[in-house]
Parts: sequence; structure tokens; C-alpha cells
Amino acid sequence: MATVYDVARLAGVSPATVSRVSSGRRVRPESEARVRSAMDELDYTPSRLAQSLRRPHAMVIALIIPDVENPHFTAIARGVEDESRGAGYSVVLCNSDDDPRREAAYVGIALGERMAGVIVAPAAAESDFSGLTGAGRAVVAVDRPALGPIDAALLDDFELGRAATAALLAAGRRRVACVSGPRAVYTAARRRAGWKSAMAAAGRPTAGLTVWGDYRVGGGRQAMAGLLASKDAPDAVVVANNLMALGALGALGALGDLGALAPPQRRPPNGRPPDQAQPDRVPPNQARPPALAVIGDLPFGMEPPADIITLPLPARELGRTAAGLLIRRIDGDSQPPQRVIVRQPT
Repeated sequence: MATVYDVARLAGVSPATVSRVSSGRRVRPESEARVRSAMDELDYTPSRLAQSLRRPHAMVIALIIPDVENPHFTAIARGVEDESRGAGYSVVLCNSDDDPRREAAYVGIALGERMAGVIVAPAAAESDFSGLTGAGRAVVAVDRPALGPIDAALLDDFELGRAATAALLAAGRRRVACVSGPRAVYTAARRRAGWKSAMAAAGRPTAGLTVWGDYRVGGGRQAMAGLLASKDAPDAVVVANNLMALGALGALGALGDLGALAPPQRRPPNGRPPDQAQPDRVPPNQARPPALAVIGDLPFGMEPPADIITLPLPARELGRTAAGLLIRRIDGDSQPPQRVIVRQPT
């Protein structure tokens, strides 16, 4: 049976280089090519048990996300796996349900199982990962920043909220509401801040136009139903994530009847339907201006109707970026923590 020394001798490299290639760590491309060629020629299989005994950690990464059923986080997980697998790491997926206690339990498991590092979308602003960093484990926040000197891969959530709102205002909408996520969640607060900035820039009021949701289908349905029932209903809505958009469309009708969000000035005071001669009524054969803007794609491959604006999110690239940051830390990168903003390619 071939040994690491046999492979090193045939490839013309040191045994340490063979070990690095076997464990998925980075070496010069030409060295890696020679090592893999020698492994194939000698039918060499590295001993995973021996590798694990020599390493201070297992070749495993924990990914802790709030909602595994949300396609946004599923795409992040795919990006993390793509990048990690290429570097020789396996990924364990953990669902926190935005519960800090559940998140803390997974952090404890990652420590107990000697995992190499953790990528986490923090369940709360005060989530504490000092136990991991204090034990020498690499930690990277994804989608949401974390407390302490921790790398983060994030979206430009403020700009997403601003752009979604500006698009509706440019289409002629005037009273644009915001269905936001939970108050304590970073992405929800930043997207709402972007909405508010765009409304202020257009000289439009914002009082009474925010509904704090839960980033889930039921919350979007409830929020939209409340807006439609309000005395001074909006003529357009920005929805802060994809799952709430499904609920909002459900509240508008089976196919998302955006006619329910007709501008208030089109409704006569007596509540009767406008007659055919009313000048600002949209003819049936004319495209209606957008009344709903969704931050993110509609999930499950749904095609949005023409009168819905969607802002796709580069979730898979976000996952790849987070995993790249983590692997560099595991490999000994000691530069100051950084926040990387991942933007949708134009």
C-alpha cells in the first residue's frame, strides 16, 4: 500500500504538501496537479482518521441559519457548500428558527465536535459568539452582522429598500407602505430605512405606513390585510422579503389582484365604483403601473405578474463569499475583520 512518502517522492514535493492537498488546503496549482497525478498513479487513499488526529479541528463547518424553508437561506447554504466542498470541508446545516437559545445550543455542539468554524446568520442583535472566537474557532456572519470582531458577508439592505421604493414612486405611486421584517432583525431595519429615505427624498409622508412583519408567509398575509382594511390605505407596498410577498399576494387574491391597491384619489368619496368616463381610470387593455415591490425573487420559481417589481438577491454568491472568508480565517488569515457587501451583478 502506497504511503504519503511514496506520493511525495513521485510528485517531487514534501510530505507536508501531500498532506495539505489531501486535506483540501491550498497549495500552488502546479504542485497540487503533480500530487493528484501521483495519488492516481499509486492508487493512494489518505487516512481520514490519521488526518483528524493530527489536526486541531475536524474538516467540518457549521452553518446556522434562521429558516431552512426560506429559499433565500437555502441558496445561501448552497453557496456555502459549493465553496467549502472545493476546499475539502463538509457542511452541517443547523436551523435556529431565529431563537437565540437554539442558536447557542448549536454553537455548543460546534465547539464540542471540534468543528473548524461557524457561519451564522445571527438570531438576534445581541447573539454572542465570543465562546467560539475565544476557543480559536473561525466565525463569519452571513446576511446579518454579528457582535464583536467578526467577518461578515452582507447585502446592501438600505439600498435594496431605497431602490424598491424609488421604483414604485417613479411609476406614479404616492402613498407607498412598507411591510418590514421583525424590528430586531438587521436586514428588516436597514430595508425599512431605505424605504423611508426614498419617501423623504420624494416629499412623501411615512407616518402609519410601516407594518412590522415576521419574514414568513402568514406575517405577510396579515400585514397586507391590515393595510387594505385601514382608513387611508396605501396605493403601493414594498415587501421586505420573498415569503411575506407570498402572504401579501394571498391577501390580495388568489392571483394577486393589485387592483385592490388602486391609488386613493381614484376612489370616489361615496365608495361607488368609478364610471367609465373617469379620466384617471386605467383602461382594461392598458398595463397598470406597478403597485408591489418585493425585495428578493418570488420563491419556488414563481413568475411575477407584470405589475410586480422584484429585486433579485445574490444569495448563493453571499454564501460563497461567507465560506471564502471563513476558510481564509481557518487557514490563518490575521487581517482585521472585514464586512464584504455582495451586490447583484448588473
